[in-house]
Amino acid sequence: MEHTFKLLIRPQTKSQIPTMLWNKIASLLAGPEEHVSSDEEIREAIAALLIHAAKIDGREDDSERERRDVLLKSKFELSDEELGQLTTKAEALDAEAVDLYQFTSVLTRNFDQDERKAIVRMLWEIVLADGALTDYEANYMWRVAELLGVTTRDRIALRKAVERGLEA
Repeated sequence: MEHTFKLLIRPQTKSQIPTMLWNKIASLLAGPEEHVSSDEEIREAIAALLIHAAKIDGREDDSERERRDVLLKSKFELSDEELGQLTTKAEALDAEAVDLYQFTSVLTRNFDQDERKAIVRMLWEIVLADGALTDYEANYMWRVAELLGVTTRDRIALRKAVERGLEA
């Protein structure tokens, strides 16, 4: 019984078939290529998470919006015009999103643990900016922290640090 293999790329000679097959097998065994996100994708993911945090309780207070804008401008050294463009794009991405994973996965692929904890801290600054923490905001913080691989202990410690900073 003869088996034939259909190759997507036609070899020039029959002697190329084993090499092409081996290369294909090796690439499959190596697993998926690591996707490297652009700086723009990272900025948009962070901005979308911050925007969602400000709106998760059904209202976006001026204090939350102002804190979001300060955080984004300082983190990415943005002008007012660049901030406007970023928030417009991130708001559209957030509105189209079916889950948080599309944003958190960009950050877990590109950030180490300390950088991911810094994102959780930024999110705490947003949800606590209005002086109240709703159940929706608390649940959002839990979900995002889990998706980013930030432990419960670190998430709570970051919350307390932000609360202490707000009291000062």
